[in-house]
Amino acid sequence: MNKEEDTHNHQHGGIFGKKTDLYFSVFCGVILLLGFILEKTTSSPSWAYLGSYIIAYFFGGYFISIEAVKKIPKGHFDIDFLMIAAAIGAAYIGSWAEGALLLFLFSLGHALESYAMNKATKSIEALSDLSPNTAIVKKDGQLIETPIEQLKINDVIVVQPHTKIAADGVIIVGNSSINQAPITGESMPVDKMAIPNIDNLPDFREIDKTHIVYTGTINGDGHIEVLVLKLSKDSTVARLIKMVSEVETQKSPTQRLTKKFEKVYVPIVILLVGILCFAYLIIDETFQESLYRAITVLVAASPCALAISTPSAVLSGIARAAQKGVLIKGGKALEDLGSITTIAFDKTGTLTEGKPKLTNVIPFNEFNETAFVQMILEVESLSNHPLAKAISKDLKEKYNLDYLGKASEINAIQGKGIQAIYKNENVFIGNTKLMLDEGILVNDSIQSKMNGLLQQGHTVMLVAFKNDIVGLISVMDVPRETAISTLKRLKEIGIKRMIMLTGDHQNVGDTIAKQIGLTEAKGNLLPEDKVESIKKLLQEDKRIAMVGDGVNDAPAMALSTVSVAMGAAGSDVALETADVALMSDKIERLPFVIGLSRQSKRIIKQNIFISLGVVFLLVPITILGLTNIGWAVVFHEGSTIIVVINALRLLRFKMD
Repeated sequence: MNKEEDTHNHQHGGIFGKKTDLYFSVFCGVILLLGFILEKTTSSPSWAYLGSYIIAYFFGGYFISIEAVKKIPKGHFDIDFLMIAAAIGAAYIGSWAEGALLLFLFSLGHALESYAMNKATKSIEALSDLSPNTAIVKKDGQLIETPIEQLKINDVIVVQPHTKIAADGVIIVGNSSINQAPITGESMPVDKMAIPNIDNLPDFREIDKTHIVYTGTINGDGHIEVLVLKLSKDSTVARLIKMVSEVETQKSPTQRLTKKFEKVYVPIVILLVGILCFAYLIIDETFQESLYRAITVLVAASPCALAISTPSAVLSGIARAAQKGVLIKGGKALEDLGSITTIAFDKTGTLTEGKPKLTNVIPFNEFNETAFVQMILEVESLSNHPLAKAISKDLKEKYNLDYLGKASEINAIQGKGIQAIYKNENVFIGNTKLMLDEGILVNDSIQSKMNGLLQQGHTVMLVAFKNDIVGLISVMDVPRETAISTLKRLKEIGIKRMIMLTGDHQNVGDTIAKQIGLTEAKGNLLPEDKVESIKKLLQEDKRIAMVGDGVNDAPAMALSTVSVAMGAAGSDVALETADVALMSDKIERLPFVIGLSRQSKRIIKQNIFISLGVVFLLVPITILGLTNIGWAVVFHEGSTIIVVINALRLLRFKMD
């Protein structure tokens, strides 16, 4: 029952708001159960249980009837119409319980699927929240708070420390460390500095990225001024919103196939039933007998089992996934995931921890290691830079040290590192440029060790004391503990390609990929670059899954066949855009949910075979009058029970 084309029309208002159709379906089921109990287990008068069935008909068929009636003037006769006709026919021949059950199951699947599909629209609102509402514009020496919609090209905005940046542009005054994770997915803040010359600026994408800032990114400790180079409607955030909107309006192949089937099947059944009503004109029987035969055929041909074959399996699969902490948003995602052989992963927060970890502490020249790490702890503890905080935290835990407050006069040297006083001597921690600017020699041996770590994707900092380099430290966003075993399991169940897409440097991507067993890695990617990568992968492999956790992943996730969001670490946008969410933030659940999807696909195929098989068997038999209504109902409802029981097997699914 893949009806995404009509799903949005099925969100009805009413006394319970947008969930009214869901509540009506539940009421139908409760009242149907009450009627069945009255009929089978008590000596109640017939009007009691018949009244229950009639009320169940009202709640179960209310919204389906509205949709069916709306489409009739347009000449659209789909399964909605046929289900209503079958329910009316069942009532005519006295099978009120079967008709009410048909409406209950069909309306429940309808309501739940439409509810799940419409949640995706919230991704647009979540994306919009990235950008601040106002910016501080510097004009004629005055600072004016201005709505971002009113910003103009070449306006100068002032960005205070620890606030969101309101426009895409270039820094013209000041230096700072910018957290670009909301846009690029980079795991570590990036040092940015003012561009030396703003005359004859090249195209935005050609400007050195050390001078560029994006809407929605977060400023660090520095005061900066930004020259606006893009209007609000053209900003990076606006592009993300546009990408997600465009992808969400695309129709799925499953939807188109289902609509084609309905357009052929339903008119044929309607025509056949209409013709059989007048069979008495050709064969020797009364009009009542022909009408009885026609209604029997209508009941036999009504796609009750077919209509619930997919929803019953989908709901069982979704329920089983929920037991394991996985949220699957609808049947399309559940079905599609089982056919995936290529998975694209975001790096930060998905395959890695999403935060820098201290990876190497290497003292030189026989410098005492304990004294070395204590000195670094004292200096780094004075800094508010995210890297300094990560280094201090890891040093305390790894070496069981305490901060003693022996360093002073911390000085951040933008783009290079930090300088402080420790034991009345200068300490410098930073890159090669910092050391050379301070007249400190970096010999070939030190440079070689540093380059080796840089090639492996580490962020390396040299440490100088008394004007000599006494060692180095490095940090890196390290892989999740479960990443290696998860990827190995994915290979075992038939995933052939596993690709990392990251905003980090290519060296970082290659190192992580080698460590955890990925097929390949693609680095230095902005959101639009990830989208292009997904498009290329779709051309090569037809169907791919995208696993991510950040806002910058939303457009690529929306474009992929199936998108999977990491739960606790995921942004609201990724969760809303994604088809599957690993709620417990455990990537090791991914093989389970793929296995569940494959089993769901097998059961859906079995259910369709059973339901269509019964229909194709019953219709000729009832047309020829070889069976009565009772047997038609038994076989028809029997196939429904078999389909439901088969679907419920998914609730016991376990990964081999």
